[in-house]
Amino acid sequence: MRLLPLFLRRPMETIYERRLATTLAGLPRPRHIGIMLDGNRRWAREAGHDDVREGYRVGGAKVAEFLEWCTAADIRHVTLFMLSDDNLGRPPTELGPLIEIIEATVRDITGPDRDWEVQVIGSLDLLPDSAARVLTQAAADTVERRGLKVDVAVGYGGRREIVDAVKSAFRQHIAAGGDPVELIEQFDVDDISRHLYSASGDNTDFIIRTSGEQRLSGFLLWQSAYAEMQWMDCHWPAFRRIDFLRALRSYAGRQRRFGM
Repeated sequence: MRLLPLFLRRPMETIYERRLATTLAGLPRPRHIGIMLDGNRRWAREAGHDDVREGYRVGGAKVAEFLEWCTAADIRHVTLFMLSDDNLGRPPTELGPLIEIIEATVRDITGPDRDWEVQVIGSLDLLPDSAARVLTQAAADTVERRGLKVDVAVGYGGRREIVDAVKSAFRQHIAAGGDPVELIEQFDVDDISRHLYSASGDNTDFIIRTSGEQRLSGFLLWQSAYAEMQWMDCHWPAFRRIDFLRALRSYAGRQRRFGM
């Protein structure tokens, strides 16, 4: 079967997108989506680029477009997994340009023409000081905004987040004059949820990972206890609105079970 020429394919995709969006009206949709932006380097190699950083540049430019899709779909909260704490061990020649692209992406989605409330989560103390300052300041400029809530996970690890939440709970209790032994006796899951990196502490309803990989890689381990998962075969730079709407259709057709 021959593929349609590009000048015909795009209008047909647009019609299909509209039809998909229409069929989703009134159906259940996730409140909080976590998305793993995976496959940037592989996309660059497969596209014939000598410099794999081109994949990160194209992937970074895709982020604002994806958030627009989420806004149109009435999603309330998105967490973007952009850099894990494990990836901070990459060679400086690779890590430096990647962090620069993340900075540019965060500046883009926090610009004055955006209405998104952005927070950067993760171990920012492990980043270069200049990068941590840029990311923190860009996010601080959005605190009064009331649009889509966006958490950008940079230098993030789910196990590290849980450890930091426990430490934070104990520090707060002790600073208020409490007895640590008393907190041990009454410590429960809510004490961790209240001290996660994201101030909202929302559970994640739906996790999407591009590139065909089928693992969490430490992403939102606490928040995703009952999340639905969607593994996408396409790499992140090639992720289309059609793919997103299909994922939402898949979510809407599932019967969520909050247990075994």
